Amino acid sequence: MDNDRLMQNRFILSELVKKGIRLKYRRSYLGILWSLLEPLLTMIVLTIVFGTLMGVNDRSFPVYILSGRLLYGFFSQSTTAALKSIRANSSIIKKVYVPKLLYPLSSILFNFIIFCISLIVLAIVAIVLGVYPTLYLLQAIPVLFVLLILSLGCGIILSTVGVFFRDMEYLWTIALMLIMYTCAIFYKADRLLSSKWSFVLKANPLFCVIEAFRSAVFGNPLNIKYLVYATLFGSIATLFGIFIFKKNEDKFILEI
Repeated sequence: MDNDRLMQNRFILSELVKKGIRLKYRRSYLGILWSLLEPLLTMIVLTIVFGTLMGVNDRSFPVYILSGRLLYGFFSQSTTAALKSIRANSSIIKKVYVPKLLYPLSSILFNFIIFCISLIVLAIVAIVLGVYPTLYLLQAIPVLFVLLILSLGCGIILSTVGVFFRDMEYLWTIALMLIMYTCAIFYKADRLLSSKWSFVLKANPLFCVIEAFRSAVFGNPLNIKYLVYATLFGSIATLFGIFIFKKNEDKFILEI
């Protein structure tokens, strides 16, 4: 019986993931191709603007920007989708019993699939600009897994809070802006890391994940402290998120 329920939940989850991808590009002529073009266009704009302002002459600077932009973009989009997932599926929740945790989970997973596809752009840009893959690139596998866990933990927490506190959507938008500026996406982190304000960056687990990913891309040894911190943060957030979600999910029907 447990196996049957597990298989049924897997099927429902896969259908929710497919639905999420279809809905994301429902009214887009470019479809999933936009997931490749959007980060590329953003990279070009950011490189021109910030590369000029900061006088960066490094040929690989666009790769630096794009790698940070892609990871932050996934975190931002997936957690925002998870935040809205329960309310967005309120009509289904009221009619059909589906384990409610599948909704924020599917929101994270379908965005992760799109994110993985968008990494094709990073690979192409890196090769064109002379940033060739090395064995250090294998470090990206655990780093991306940590990114997924971090997004999942934050997403589940947000999905629970969002049911009872609707203004969380607006607050999270502001929070994401603060997170973005402390992720060193469009500026080099070296100067800030050597200053008294380095704790601002290091306290942000997403920054730690982005820096670890950049190490893999640029062929540098992984900063184990960064990865351990982000892993612990993501794991605790996930466990805490599941706990408060399960504790409150029976009350969702009264709020949606």
